[in-house]
Amino acid sequence: MSTTQSERLRELLEPLVASQGLDLEEIAVDSVGRRRVLSVVVDSDTGADLDRIADVSRALSVKLDETDAMGDGEYTLEVGTPGAERALTQHRHYVRATDRLVRFQLREGGELVARILAVDEDGLDLEVPGVKGRKATTRRLPFGDIDRARVQVEFNRKDAKNPGNPGDTDSDTDDNTKEEEA
Repeated sequence: MSTTQSERLRELLEPLVASQGLDLEEIAVDSVGRRRVLSVVVDSDTGADLDRIADVSRALSVKLDETDAMGDGEYTLEVGTPGAERALTQHRHYVRATDRLVRFQLREGGELVARILAVDEDGLDLEVPGVKGRKATTRRLPFGDIDRARVQVEFNRKDAKNPGNPGDTDSDTDDNTKEEEA
């Protein structure tokens, strides 16, 4: 998608997405054979459930039909959320990833996998998991030290706030859910 088309679509769609209480995270137009697909990724601090996605999808569809932003050819509109393993590129992404496990590529080289405990304007407070039975440690990571960051999917995370009783099979189960993309 050309920069001009991308900018035009963003200018057209961003106010509509914002009016629905969501942030416009990404826009992409891809060609699949003769078909074009306009993918719009939205999110918010409180998440975006299927009803909110459907509402914004209808609003975007009406707006696109009223304009020539996609030209005369047919296209498919897809509206969704960033997904479980999203890249963290803006301050609000880090805030939304609080309590999540994240893989950090550090500017000086190296990698760090840690859970975000808190976010402020300067950086992150992290919990680095212990290795081989050692206790987890905390660490401060300034934003300037981060080259890239991506949320990690956790399939067997135990709820640290409610570990349950060893003999209680109901509260001792693992949370094997994966955050779904709406």
